[in-house]
Amino acid sequence: MKHEFSAIVEPGDDGWFIAQSPEVPGANGQGRTPGEAVEDLSEAITLVLEYLRAEAAESASPAAIRMLVTAG
Repeated sequence: MKHEFSAIVEPGDDGWFIAQSPEVPGANGQGRTPGEAVEDLSEAITLVLEYLRAEAAESASPAAIRMLVTAG
């Protein structure tokens, strides 16, 4: 399943670029170019979402119903 997220890429003080997504707090990427930073951010977003899904599944009650929702 593919999703689209906003990426904000800024130059860092050390010559690297830092990428963040306002839709996924905690996901950050870095790279020597803006493209590398966004690629790293994409991997970070995937990891954050996998972690959040696993946490939600573990904390759900036995009576919980799991469903998919589409937004946008």
